[in-house]
Amino acid sequence: MTKNKFHPQTLSVRAGSEMTAYGENSEALFLNSSFRFDSAAQAAARFGGSEPGNIYSRFTNPTVTVFQNKLAALEGAEQCVATSTGMSAILACVMGLCSAGDHIVASRSIFGTSVQLFSNILARWGLHVTFVSLTDLAEWQSAVTDHTKLFFVETPSNPLTEVCDIAALANIAHQVGAYLVVDNCFCTPAIQQPLALGADIIIHSATKYIDGQGRCLGGAVLGSKVLMEPVYGFLRTAGVTMSAFNAWVFLKGLETLYVRMDAHARNALALASWLEQQPGVARVYYPGLSSHPQHALALRQQSSGGGIVSFEVRTKAGQTPQQAAWALIDATKLISITANLGDAKSTITHPATTTHSRVTAEARAAAGIVDGLVRIAVGLEHIDDLKADLSMLTALA
Repeated sequence: MTKNKFHPQTLSVRAGSEMTAYGENSEALFLNSSFRFDSAAQAAARFGGSEPGNIYSRFTNPTVTVFQNKLAALEGAEQCVATSTGMSAILACVMGLCSAGDHIVASRSIFGTSVQLFSNILARWGLHVTFVSLTDLAEWQSAVTDHTKLFFVETPSNPLTEVCDIAALANIAHQVGAYLVVDNCFCTPAIQQPLALGADIIIHSATKYIDGQGRCLGGAVLGSKVLMEPVYGFLRTAGVTMSAFNAWVFLKGLETLYVRMDAHARNALALASWLEQQPGVARVYYPGLSSHPQHALALRQQSSGGGIVSFEVRTKAGQTPQQAAWALIDATKLISITANLGDAKSTITHPATTTHSRVTAEARAAAGIVDGLVRIAVGLEHIDDLKADLSMLTALA
């Protein structure tokens, strides 16, 4: 299928499919670990790379290949490397492209576990990381060294939904010979396409919106074939591999991605607008609101504000900000208390004590993650039921 002939909604349903001799209309699930060869010569050719084909499911599996091809088509990438989790996608990207002594400039607003990976794990192997403001381009420019290899961002950020200018940041990276890596987990290709804006590499946690129903773990790295070759080489050796079953589940998720992301975004905008009017809310963070600092930028590079809404809860007399946030979370009956996001079910969490709990208090403060902050990943329930579940906020603080 020639991807340029069809709209992305069609590609999400049709792209990448490879029918077997049985003529199935849904992608086949290959759960086997290895594949047979016609001869010793063919086995040698497959292992040597002179003949394409499946070898061993650690690095070649038909179901995983279909998932990779479909997601690559949606992101406009030459190649996709599927991994076991979103974190392993980041690991594979860095291990494939960087060496000891290299330098990474990263937003201080990235996911807490990503901060831990860069600061506590990869730093032990000689990788240097400087954290800067996501939105201050001057800080990125000033942080560059002679050894800078990657710029790494999440946009919108987790949990404050800050938005960076991808094109401007890509320009700075390319001027110094670095690659821009964009974690596109919050938006997915249904809302934002970083490669078209100048980014070099895209990271996904397929666990989130690509799955869409909280079922499986998975990740992906996407970019040019030249950049993906060493990433694939790391996966082939290290085995941070996506299972065939999970790839099959993600394929089903991709078929409904555009419909779901539209519904998530409509619900999120409605909820964010409502939250801004509630006495129990001090501030709301959502790119689709005109009050958001990067609202105009978000309108330029995203098709909607996405499905994540964060807000600060007002405290009552005798309460600390954390107590106020926890009281709200514990009062909900419908929304699930869990740190995952991208599910059809709305989820609620307290970032300072969950997703960013292993980040130092100083780093949380620098990233704007205060103790009164609550994050909701808005699901597909009726908006009136979500508002009713947050009715505590309608009372005067």
